[in-house]
Amino acid sequence: MRQLLTPRMIQSMEILQLPLALLEERIEQELQSNPVLEMSEGETDFAAIAEQSDIPQRDDRSEGEHALVVRDDNGHAADFERLERISDYFENEEFNTNGSNFRQQGSFDGERDKKMDAMANTAARGVTLQEHLMGQWAFVECSPEVRQAGEALLNYIDPEGYIRTPFETVRAESKSAPTLESLTEALGLIQTLEPSGVGARTLTECLLIQLRALEDDEDLSEGHDFELEKSLIRDHFNDLKMNRYPQISKRLGRSIDDIKSAVRRLGRLHPHPGKQIGGDDAPAIIPDAVIYWDDETGRYEIKMARDPSENMSISAMYRKWLKDRTKDKKTREFLANNVRNARWLIESIEQRKSTIHRVIRAVVDAQREFFEKGFEFLRPLPMIGVADQLGIHVATVSRAVSEKWIQTPRGVFPLRRFFSQGTQSADGEDMAWGAVQEKLKAIISNEDRQNPLNDDEIVEKLKSQGIDIARRTVAKYRKILNIPTSRQRREY
Repeated sequence: MRQLLTPRMIQSMEILQLPLALLEERIEQELQSNPVLEMSEGETDFAAIAEQSDIPQRDDRSEGEHALVVRDDNGHAADFERLERISDYFENEEFNTNGSNFRQQGSFDGERDKKMDAMANTAARGVTLQEHLMGQWAFVECSPEVRQAGEALLNYIDPEGYIRTPFETVRAESKSAPTLESLTEALGLIQTLEPSGVGARTLTECLLIQLRALEDDEDLSEGHDFELEKSLIRDHFNDLKMNRYPQISKRLGRSIDDIKSAVRRLGRLHPHPGKQIGGDDAPAIIPDAVIYWDDETGRYEIKMARDPSENMSISAMYRKWLKDRTKDKKTREFLANNVRNARWLIESIEQRKSTIHRVIRAVVDAQREFFEKGFEFLRPLPMIGVADQLGIHVATVSRAVSEKWIQTPRGVFPLRRFFSQGTQSADGEDMAWGAVQEKLKAIISNEDRQNPLNDDEIVEKLKSQGIDIARRTVAKYRKILNIPTSRQRREY
């Protein structure tokens, strides 16, 4: 039998992928858009609700759906598996969870509206960087032409605070069609706004803007050698990145200690000034589960986070309306459709919780030594192995661990961190690549800072610990761990 990829399947896929913070946002959106959903206590008997209406239960398919064909399996639990056969349908594993234009529903009776209470108790959204800058721009003194040009430019500011879009593009895409002169003047004014450094087009420009702001502030300028600091950024930035202090010292006629002091001061600047604003928009890290040792069972157990949908139910009033034959057919069809959507949502959330719990259980059982001894004892755990163990598709495992975190006795970690390939030590013990990286970090942290180890020497150090890997692998792991080369690590 051949079956289409249905909206219900797509929704299940989306829900599985969402981290808890975004799942809560999704639920709030559904509470606003679906009038039959409310926050209350108790469970909803969806089967009974369906039987109360003579509205036919339509097939999940709708006209105009993509004719994506997947293998048919039995039961809702297999929905995820049918989805994964369409591996190229969601290539980037990113989903639009913003929904459409949700309308707010009012309460029809005199009782306290628990749905509205839930939404009212949701933390307000933080101010975005663009809103923050637009608010300041409104008070900048400039001509109407420059004001319009500034508003146009602020539409192109990125989350890091940079305006990297060429003026020609801004002119072509803006209704006001600002002149190059007005854009140039507006950019200069934008670069005076807070946080310092916004409106820059390059990192060098961003840092120089911040230095100029410090130089103009008597309280903050003390202790700075601005001429040296600006020269390092403007003329010797690449040499700084390559740790070429002796060459810089010779060219500038300044001591290495002077340069090191200037670099320490430069380290207080913000390379991404925009990230200081609007941080509340980023999803908070909320662990999906807590891992703890249970003396009674003699193993690590899992406590799943509170289900944000546990108090969600179908409105009793709407259930009554649904079985009221005096209501017109259009009204009952509308209610039946919303009840169906509510059922899909709650079942998808329940399926998400079950799938994530099963995956975490497999991780905990496989990585017990990590919980007891640390990252050096992390074992290889390929996703395909967990998928085979659980009888699900590997892409389901991938989506189940995406942006999920667990709280362990050793801290809070992304669930994906526990999945990796590995190698074998000299005594035949399996080691995850993450464990090898931890050993590499330990070797470098204990090296002589004035004579740091090169990659060949690190290979030999690892080999002495029973780990035989190639030099290129060491170089690759250094880059992953953001560890510079030996020349760049050298201290003078």
